[in-house]
Amino acid sequence: MSDSVYENYPPYLNPAQKEFLVQTVKDWATQNGLMVRPAPTFISKDSNPYGVLATNAPVTLFPSPFPKSSFEEAKALQTVYNKLYAAITCNKEWIGKIMEDLIDVDDFISNLWKVHITVQEEGYAQTLSLGLYRSDYMAHSPSGSTSPQLKQVEFNTISSSFGGLSSLVTSLHSELLNSPPGHPLAYPQHPLLTSGAVPENTAVETLSAGLATAHTAYGPSRSNPKLPTCILFVVQENERNIFDQLALSRQLTKVHKIPVFRLLSSEVLDHTSIPDSNPARPLIYHPPYFPSGTEFEVTTVYLRCFYTPTDYNSPRDWQARTHLERSASIKCPTVLNQLAGSKIIQQVLATTTGPDHLTSFLPDTPEPLISRLRATFAPQYDLSLDGQGRALALNPETASNHVLKPQREGGGNNIYKTAIPDFLRSIPENEWKRWILMELIHPPAAAKNVALRSDGEVLAGGVIGELGVYGTILWDQAGGEVLHNEQGGWLMRTKAEGVNEGGVATGFSSLDSIVLF
Repeated sequence: MSDSVYENYPPYLNPAQKEFLVQTVKDWATQNGLMVRPAPTFISKDSNPYGVLATNAPVTLFPSPFPKSSFEEAKALQTVYNKLYAAITCNKEWIGKIMEDLIDVDDFISNLWKVHITVQEEGYAQTLSLGLYRSDYMAHSPSGSTSPQLKQVEFNTISSSFGGLSSLVTSLHSELLNSPPGHPLAYPQHPLLTSGAVPENTAVETLSAGLATAHTAYGPSRSNPKLPTCILFVVQENERNIFDQLALSRQLTKVHKIPVFRLLSSEVLDHTSIPDSNPARPLIYHPPYFPSGTEFEVTTVYLRCFYTPTDYNSPRDWQARTHLERSASIKCPTVLNQLAGSKIIQQVLATTTGPDHLTSFLPDTPEPLISRLRATFAPQYDLSLDGQGRALALNPETASNHVLKPQREGGGNNIYKTAIPDFLRSIPENEWKRWILMELIHPPAAAKNVALRSDGEVLAGGVIGELGVYGTILWDQAGGEVLHNEQGGWLMRTKAEGVNEGGVATGFSSLDSIVLF
């Protein structure tokens, strides 16, 4: 794609065209469920006491350009990444050794590890484990590079969200793009906006198929007498991203014919039980809105919560997590798999000195494929006394090309660039090991786009995109056998140029789709 085409993207909209397109996107989003619950800063609880209101998800008006070679490479590597993180999860001794340095300074990591130890001492009732993953990337164009390189931002092993809404954004942009010229809904003409330019997005089908595969693998009820079986989504209080989750549950019920229930994390101990008399430890769900005595056996627990310390408000929440972990249900994810997604694991894998962890965890994978996987790693460092990371982080000049990341998910937790040295000096030195230092990824010159925010504000200007690729894997934790491994679907998140943080739920990014160049 020539520079002139790139610089003139997206096509110009006069004020009337822009207003019409914004209203079209608003109406399409409402009609098709591309929605979120409004933030309390937008609609107060007093104005919405019954929680009936919804608004469009933050979304771009146009798809954003993304290098085709990087997109294809991300898809090609996803099943390899799936196998890698399943293999890591199977090696609890290796995970435990890495977590040792964090347990005494990070209460969240420490408590997750305690859940594993508690259940391990009793004995796990379920050896099957399900991963619904998303690997996030940016296109990297270092100085002097002639073509963009694919670099991984992070690998998500818990609550990998926006599969449902990202599929809808793809449909929205495709519909606008494929409308005939002159049609009221058609985009203005542009060389990038050709029929079929937005690639297919099968995130809903892939993610729901992964859950359905686990449900089937669980087999018949282990209760006596037998109970009907179901999948249980465990969710956060006041979930704004509910429509994204409902896209998966709807697919499971309509296509796979599997009952799906939603349960607040705070109500796990109120409405589920594990019979003491049954050594198989089935997880029994008692729907409070069903007739008294109605019970379902839970084959699969899908966690859309418990990934952040704020999800654990009391010891009771940790009891609930342990309760689920010790049950016979297949967890997505297990505590061990959640820990495998920690930033420190990503940093250890990316280390260029010492043992070759990739070859160790992927012994049957050809070396050229492992080299391609390794090429997606950005340089990362720990902050040990004798490590290179400490010198890079404390020097303002070198810190300006790095980001400091804690062992957290959900966005809004990182420290960037020249703020790093002062931040480190503001906390006890023994806590520095909670953080990893990652070299910044430098995307190509910012494209431009127009974003419609959830509060109705319309913003235009330079943007930077982050691509997420979804994958699902079901494996036997006891022996490592992989029963299901699939890639399918993607997410594009776009944020304004110059904004450090990402994340749609945290308000930094908009949902987007892509045109490949």
